[in-house]
Amino acid sequence: MWNYEKRLQYPINITTPNAKIAQIIMSQYGGPDGEMGASMRYLSQRYSMPDRRVCGVLTDIGTEELAHLEMVASIVRKLTKGLSAEELEAAGFAPYYVDHTGGIWPQAAGGIPFNACEFQSKGDALTDLFEDMAAEQKARELKVENQQLQQKIPSMKEKLKEAQERQRLENENRQLKVQVEYLEKDLSWERGISARLQEGIGAVLDFLDRHLPEQFRPLVEKARELLPVPEVQQPEREQERGHTWGGMEL
Repeated sequence: MWNYEKRLQYPINITTPNAKIAQIIMSQYGGPDGEMGASMRYLSQRYSMPDRRVCGVLTDIGTEELAHLEMVASIVRKLTKGLSAEELEAAGFAPYYVDHTGGIWPQAAGGIPFNACEFQSKGDALTDLFEDMAAEQKARELKVENQQLQQKIPSMKEKLKEAQERQRLENENRQLKVQVEYLEKDLSWERGISARLQEGIGAVLDFLDRHLPEQFRPLVEKARELLPVPEVQQPEREQERGHTWGGMEL
């Protein structure tokens, strides 16, 4: 059983449609090395694994591949949304549009439909796991080739640089957020210690006030004046919680 979160694993922010790029990225959705085949591979192979831990690993990987499938579908949708028939035809997207209009359908970049023969589930643990390793190695090689190709194209090189800078800033923001949370917890702990110390000092002054002779009580009052004024804790306003779809296009 799966619990679905109404957000993408990574936000997709595309503002300029481009059907030519969509036609290529479509292969990552339903092509021979796409996310649909990858998710079905892991989720099908897990049942014949002799060890429950290996079964759990394949379930986790297959689940993440489903999240990748959702992101690729959102990319294709945003790259084709709002384009006219003339623009789609000029980009070579007309054959796909005739059959599926703006829908997302699994196929390779060359128009070949997704086929379950693109992955295996043989029921033998070693055979299946070796196929998984080969598929992941191929995916890594394709990633390196794509990055090298992107760096040769000036516009893509700039976009890649912007994406890397954005990722760096997001990582720094996450680190700062963790540090702030740690400092807030540390400060809250320090405030708790200070409040307890102040409470203890107050109890000692109360004891002295009750037992010291009258002529010493002004000294006790002077000591009370030196104590810091306790902070008044303001009730935090609970923020309204809403649900968003994380940039997904429906």
